Amino acid sequence: MRRKDNTSIDRVWDIIEKVGIAMLTTSFPGGLRARPVEARPERDAGLIWFVTDIRSGKEREIEAEHDIGLVFIDPKDKAYLSITARAEVRHDHAKAAEIWKSTDDMWWKGPDDPNVCVLRVRPLTAELWDGPANTAVAAFEFAKARITGQEPNLGENRKVTVKM
Repeated sequence: MRRKDNTSIDRVWDIIEKVGIAMLTTSFPGGLRARPVEARPERDAGLIWFVTDIRSGKEREIEAEHDIGLVFIDPKDKAYLSITARAEVRHDHAKAAEIWKSTDDMWWKGPDDPNVCVLRVRPLTAELWDGPANTAVAAFEFAKARITGQEPNLGENRKVTVKM
C-alpha cells in the first residue's frame, strides 16, 4: 500500500477511519442515487467493506454498474473526501460476522440473517480537500481576498491515485 504519495494516501485512510459514515452514490436507469452507509475500512488490504441488506436496491445497482462514489466529510477538521471506487456485492456471512458491529443488530438478526450481504469496495482514486482548521482563519482569508482581489487560501486540494 505504500506509494510515493504516502502522506496523502494515509490522510485518505485516516479520514475514512475517523468519519466512518459515507454517502454512497450508485447509478440507476434514472440517474444517480446517494445514501448513507457505515464504512468498515481494511486499510492494509486497501478495501472498504459495508454491511447492507439485499433488499435495499443498491445491490442491484452495483451489480449492474460496479463504479461507485463515496463521500466522507469531517466538518470539525474541515476535511472533505471524494472517492471513486469499484464495488461488488458478496453474499459472505463469514465476512459479515468479521466486520459486524452491535449496531447492526438493529437492522438484522445477526450476520447470518438471510438478508445480510456485504459490499466489497476497492478505492481507485480519491480527491481530498483539507480546509482551514477553524472558522476564524477562513473568515480572515475571505476578508483578505476581498481587499486584495486574490483567491482566498482555504486549504489544500489533493488528487490521489489509491490503486493498491
